[in-house]
Amino acid sequence: MQSRGATKAAMAKPRFLHLLSRAGRAAQAVADDGLADIGLTSAQAGALFVLPIDGAASVNEVAEILGLAQSATSVLVQRLEQAGFIEREPDPNDRRAVRLTLTSRGRTLRAKAIERAHRMNSAATRGFSADEQAVVARWLQHMIDLKEEGRE
Repeated sequence: MQSRGATKAAMAKPRFLHLLSRAGRAAQAVADDGLADIGLTSAQAGALFVLPIDGAASVNEVAEILGLAQSATSVLVQRLEQAGFIEREPDPNDRRAVRLTLTSRGRTLRAKAIERAHRMNSAATRGFSADEQAVVARWLQHMIDLKEEGRE
């Protein structure tokens, strides 16, 4: 059994994964709240950000960039299509595949969501120097890279 002093010492160490998990949930909630009045979730906004303004992307490309499973991305794409934000077009190079494009409505909403994302990012980094922000960004990317390395 640990003494109270040992327990306090153990708890004083940063619990990075615990904090990251809580911060991830908080960030998702802040983003969802910040986008709710324009009718988007953070996941939907992320998909709109990935699609080029005047081009197309495949479901697989969207899934890879967002770090989502193909099945989750398919559901996300279906909801965006039903809402009239994207369209599916046949892939000229692969008859089995489709390409996703933004509709006019999707481009308008994407611009609004980008504006919101800039504001939310500014609020999230307020009070942190550029150097501190760079360290946080580097560590977050490191965590993503660790996950990617686990897939190989």
